[in-house]
Amino acid sequence: MILRLSSNAQRAVIVVASFAVALILSYFSIRNALAAHYAGLQTAEAYERAAHLEPADPRNWYLLGRYWQYNLEEPDASRAIRSYLSALSLNPASSEIWLDLASAYESEANVVAARDAFLHAKKVYPLSAEVSWRYGNFLLRQGELEPAFTEMRHAVEADPKRAAEAFSRSLRAGSSIETTLDRVLPPISEAYLAVIWDQSKDGNTGNALKVWDRLASPHPRFSLQDSFPLVDALMAERRIAEASRVWDQAVLFAGLADLQGPQGSVLWDGGFESNVTGYGFSWLFSEGSRDVQIGIDTQEKHSGNRSVRLIFDGKSNINFAGVCHYVPVQPSTAYRFSAWVRARALTTDQGIRFQLHSLGTQDTSTAVTSDVHGSTPWTRIELPWSSGKDVQELQVCLVRFPSEEAENKIQGTAWVDDVALVPEPAEHPKP
Repeated sequence: MILRLSSNAQRAVIVVASFAVALILSYFSIRNALAAHYAGLQTAEAYERAAHLEPADPRNWYLLGRYWQYNLEEPDASRAIRSYLSALSLNPASSEIWLDLASAYESEANVVAARDAFLHAKKVYPLSAEVSWRYGNFLLRQGELEPAFTEMRHAVEADPKRAAEAFSRSLRAGSSIETTLDRVLPPISEAYLAVIWDQSKDGNTGNALKVWDRLASPHPRFSLQDSFPLVDALMAERRIAEASRVWDQAVLFAGLADLQGPQGSVLWDGGFESNVTGYGFSWLFSEGSRDVQIGIDTQEKHSGNRSVRLIFDGKSNINFAGVCHYVPVQPSTAYRFSAWVRARALTTDQGIRFQLHSLGTQDTSTAVTSDVHGSTPWTRIELPWSSGKDVQELQVCLVRFPSEEAENKIQGTAWVDDVALVPEPAEHPKP
């Protein structure tokens, strides 16, 4: 359809109207831009001006309310409440505004109004983790533990990362660990692991162990690395039996209980098959060893798929102890240590061997195997070893002692596989 204008006057009217519309739109656009500019300045005067320029925008009133509530220099809860109410009159469906209004009322000791605002937030957004979290904490501060636990559980279900804080706050409120586990933590592995990590980090290993036991009861599936914080904390406190129990359970949950290796050995992953290193009862590889390269070899091995390879570059008379393993043991028990070793052109009279170092309150004795040097095929080295009466842990290290001969700079390659520490059969007294 083509509009035909019959006179210059009509055309002039349309032009003027177009200019008027453009001016109006420009005015509102400029005013909106100015309001956004002032809001970005984050001062009381700027927020006030933004709200004056755009009084129909609830965001400006909300930002003004947050300024008066959270400004450390001149907080004013009354002004904050008035601003929040203005914002809610424009947007009553904002759980965010209702939550901050509730906090402002609570800071003024108006518990009734605060509770009402929290309930409005719940009505607006019943599935919100933030709403449940803040309302739950409000109820906790009022001493209403049961409804508080219900809300905090909802929050953790929606956001498992809140589990550690929910757990610690519940304990501080006077709840027992058992009640907190029953009422606050939902049966979500991620939530339990977050609590275990947090409690272990803070030195509350007893709490962490109780949470672990609750987590372990349904035999969940998760990564072995998830057990590292608790296992390492228990080991640091010399609670070796408990650390070993947690480790064995974690190995099972991670699907690593059937690694190929020597049967009956209490030394975990003696065949280097897991690719897990650096924590707990796994192999520890030194990263700072000079003049020797430590690596995994998938081509040369005694059994399974992997072995450890050491390459000495011939530059030094190295004193090496860069591959170690902590092993939980029973006190006053006889064991047989063994390992398979291969060498190729390994020079000097001091090759590689294993050193067994007892870790206990009294017994810190050391035993060493014979060494392997030169060029040898896969050879089994072994050593009988008995733990002392207070020994619960053994450190096993692959070592090379310095040579005292003139040609003492070691060069060549060695492989190690199938390391084991197996309890000896108990001797039965003769009749």
